[in-house]
Amino acid sequence: MIRKKIDVDIIKDVLEALLEAQPHSTFVQSLYRQYEERGGLSKKQLEGLYNKSLKVDSIPDSKRATLEAVILKRPTRYKSAPPPPKPMYEKDERVGKMMEDILAKYPQHKRVVFLKAKYDNNETLTPAEILEVERFTRVLK
Repeated sequence: MIRKKIDVDIIKDVLEALLEAQPHSTFVQSLYRQYEERGGLSKKQLEGLYNKSLKVDSIPDSKRATLEAVILKRPTRYKSAPPPPKPMYEKDERVGKMMEDILAKYPQHKRVVFLKAKYDNNETLTPAEILEVERFTRVLK
C-alpha cells in the first residue's frame, strides 16, 4: 500500500507515545509494526489503540479526540446472518393433486401409483414423468 506523505500523523504519534509509556507491551509493538508495514490499521485495532491511550496520561486529549474521530469516520462491518436453509426439493402441489384425482378414479393404475410413491418420498419427478401425469389427467376428462 502506497502512503501519501502526511505531515501530521496522529495515529503514529499516539503509537509512539504509547511505546514510550509502555515499551514492553506486545500489543502496541504489533500495532506499530503493522502500521509501518501496511500503512493503516483496522477499525477494531484503532479502537484497541484508543482504549490503551486512555490509560496513559502523557497523551494529549486533542490527539485522543482526533483518534476517536478517525475511528468514528470508519465504516462498521457487520457479519450478515447466514440465509435460512432451503429444502432440497419442493413438491409441486399441482402434480400431487392430479395424481390424487387419477388414483381416486383408478386406484390400481400402476404407473401413477409408482409416480405417487416417488412423489411422496420427496424424489424429483422428471419433466417426462410430469407430462405423463398431465396426459393421464387429460385422458380422464
